[in-house]
Amino acid sequence: MALTQLPSPVPPTGAPAGHEGILRRQSARESAARTYARSLPIVPVRARGLTIEGADGRRYLDCLSGAGTLALGHNHPVVLEAIRSVLDSGAPLHVLDLATPVKDDFTSELFATLPRGLAESARIQFCGPAGTDAVEAALKLVRTATGREGLLAFTGAYHGMTSGALAVSGGAPNVRVTRLPFPQDYRCPFATGGEAGEGLAARWTESLLDDPNSGVPAPAGMIVEPVQGEGGVLPAPDGWLRRMREITAARGIPLIADEVQTGVGRTGAFWAVEHSGIVPDVMVLSKAIGGSLPLAVIVYRDELDAWRPGDHAGTFRGNQLAMAAGTATLKYVRENALAERAAALGERMLDRLRPLTAEHDCVAEVRGRGLMLGVEIVDPEGPAQDTYGSGSAGSVAAEAAGSGCGAPDSGAGPRTEPLPAAPALAAAVQQECLSRGLIVELGGRHASVVRLLPPLTITDEQAEAVLDRLAEAIAAASRTGRRIPTPRTPKEAGAATPAGTPSTRAPHTA
Repeated sequence: MALTQLPSPVPPTGAPAGHEGILRRQSARESAARTYARSLPIVPVRARGLTIEGADGRRYLDCLSGAGTLALGHNHPVVLEAIRSVLDSGAPLHVLDLATPVKDDFTSELFATLPRGLAESARIQFCGPAGTDAVEAALKLVRTATGREGLLAFTGAYHGMTSGALAVSGGAPNVRVTRLPFPQDYRCPFATGGEAGEGLAARWTESLLDDPNSGVPAPAGMIVEPVQGEGGVLPAPDGWLRRMREITAARGIPLIADEVQTGVGRTGAFWAVEHSGIVPDVMVLSKAIGGSLPLAVIVYRDELDAWRPGDHAGTFRGNQLAMAAGTATLKYVRENALAERAAALGERMLDRLRPLTAEHDCVAEVRGRGLMLGVEIVDPEGPAQDTYGSGSAGSVAAEAAGSGCGAPDSGAGPRTEPLPAAPALAAAVQQECLSRGLIVELGGRHASVVRLLPPLTITDEQAEAVLDRLAEAIAAASRTGRRIPTPRTPKEAGAATPAGTPSTRAPHTA
């Protein structure tokens, strides 16, 4: 298979020989909070496109892509050339929020891609370097503009790791944040799935906002991911998202779309909100917009621009290299129709993955949008649950809705109750993938969804190799027959998920 070949790695002068020593020192020196390094014990030294080469000479197909940061894959020529141009020009690399030609080019290219209804009246705020910084800016913006404090967010959400971003994420309680149900099929909170579940979720939201005794005062804003990524690759249904736009607009509630992971063509549209046709009041952007370098912004309707000078700032909001790399990335994705390419290839990959639900009883559902794909792993021997093990509440909701919806894509028949999540089995699938030269991520409420985030530049041949290796890994892991207790909370699930040990057999050559 003629996939990308890389030059042999050469350790830097003075670097310790052997990747094992580097991994041991990382374990001894870095904090216990490290994540990817636990399940992916590799030491990358060379990378190009989809392919990474480790210090031990092994090659891997990278379907993590820096958690979606690398829209064009590793070290794409247009990105490298943009960075070199700035370095060779003698331009300053750090300018706070001063105007520069590099920033002007980036802003112009970004505005050219925005949904038309937003671009016509948009303002931009350059934030700190990470997506969570942009989320904090968006929350501060709507609170300033409305004079209100409360926020609406969704179960299963992930918006970052700073305090405000954690507050609106699914796993962190906060009294000023009202949690709303996020519609999905396999683990529908109303035990219905489909349009019935979407309708109930919308009615729940309206009831909370319109009932004077609900205990939910008028909020400063609503924040939503068009596709929940860390939440388990859950695309927001288009009709439901349009309903959220209608509900918020009618009540004067700014709608914030968190496009940190879904933006720049990832889901098959340049921005994921375009699938539903909605225009949010605020968009939170990071990851791919920096072309692999740290960059985060919010764009929003100018009527919300109630800030005074200095109300929001950040030392590293003027990263010229990231802006140059971002401009090159945005332009390349737009000019080469990579969003449309992601839509077509993603659907073909889903078609290849869907039969896994019939071939393996540990595969509950395959879902995704564009090149943002997920495979949910469950314990086939565990007891069926009412959605999240909520007893009879889900069944009552289903009866009230008058729905006997079937499982996704089933077309007919009674709804099948979800099986318990299997985080240890999902971790085993991840390690079997790694042993075959494939890097994947885990996500979902119980860390039991195998996630694929390949670069938008992945070829048809590479996509087939990814799917073949994933199918082999699921078959190998399922043969072990591992059983684990169903975790009660996402926190417990994260703590219980083993890092795993890669197989000792030689991996495929990427």
